[in-house]
Amino acid sequence: MDELVSKKDMKVGDEVFVIYNNPHTPTVANVRAAEIVPHPKNPNDVALFLHETFHVIEDDDALFTSEEAAERAFQEIIDSRTDESFD
Repeated sequence: MDELVSKKDMKVGDEVFVIYNNPHTPTVANVRAAEIVPHPKNPNDVALFLHETFHVIEDDDALFTSEEAAERAFQEIIDSRTDESFD
C-alpha cells in the first residue's frame, strides 16, 4: 500500500482518506475523507477531523492519500475476511 501517508509527513490542511468503522453499527465500515487539523490540546501535533469530531492519530491508523487507495485497501480487507470464512 504505497499510498499510505505517515503522520510525520502530514501538514495542517491535508486531506486524507480513512476506513471508518461506524461506532453504532460495528459491522459497517466506509471510506471517508478527513482533514488534518491542528491538535486542539497540543499545538505541536496534528489531529484528524472527521464527522465534526477531532480524532487523535494513532500509530496504527491507516491514512491514505487518495480515495481510490483507501477503497482498494478496504476491498482487500473484505476479500481476506471472505476467504477466511470459507476455511
